[in-house]
Amino acid sequence: MTVAVVVALAALGLVFSLSGAVGIVRMPDLYCRIQCCTMTITMGALPALVALVVGAGPLSMYGSRALLVAVLLLVIGPVSSHALARAAYRTGVPTWRGAAVDQVKRRR
Repeated sequence: MTVAVVVALAALGLVFSLSGAVGIVRMPDLYCRIQCCTMTITMGALPALVALVVGAGPLSMYGSRALLVAVLLLVIGPVSSHALARAAYRTGVPTWRGAAVDQVKRRR
């Protein structure tokens, strides 16, 4: 039973990582690519780390480290993607021409 759960979680992480990698290649601008990259990190790595915890046990040497890395990814991933998108916007990286409206620019 444990092996089936580990395989299912690892496969789920692989599917999200693959879809995020395809999204990075296919998206038209930096801002959309940042979203795909963040999805790849959170939804691709977390199931793989949970699979390691389930397989090795949460109190093992690898399991406890995997839990720590998973918590750090949940905190650092969104913060870093927000900082990267904000820096790109402030330096004037253009958005995709098909983007709807720049709401931040309209407020200033």
